[in-house]
Amino acid sequence: MARIAGVEIPNNKKLEFGLSSIYGIGRPTARKIIKDLKLDENRKIGDLSDSELATLRTYIENNFAVEGELRQQIFRNIKRLKDIRCYRGIRHKLGLPVRGQRTRCNARTRKGKGLAVGGLNKAPGKK
Repeated sequence: MARIAGVEIPNNKKLEFGLSSIYGIGRPTARKIIKDLKLDENRKIGDLSDSELATLRTYIENNFAVEGELRQQIFRNIKRLKDIRCYRGIRHKLGLPVRGQRTRCNARTRKGKGLAVGGLNKAPGKK
């Protein structure tokens, strides 16, 4: 298994899909990396030589924020929004949709599971 940016990538995956398993690198970015390094897109991770893996590692480290570094950056950005108490920060704090989606119906992903509100229980024997 190849280790790139702290992630173990299985040897049987193609380059594009193996690189996209790294947090912060999707398929378009993986294609760009492969094109910039002039690697064959049909090769598998296990077929790469040690020198090619080393150049791949250094290229990703120097040009992209990935994994822990990217997660910290996103966390700091959200914390900054909360600290300055802007609209988006308040929505993050309350756990509501941030990008203008409606909340009257749907929005279950952000709001969580709906809680049932019980009806009025009639006392036994009374009508």
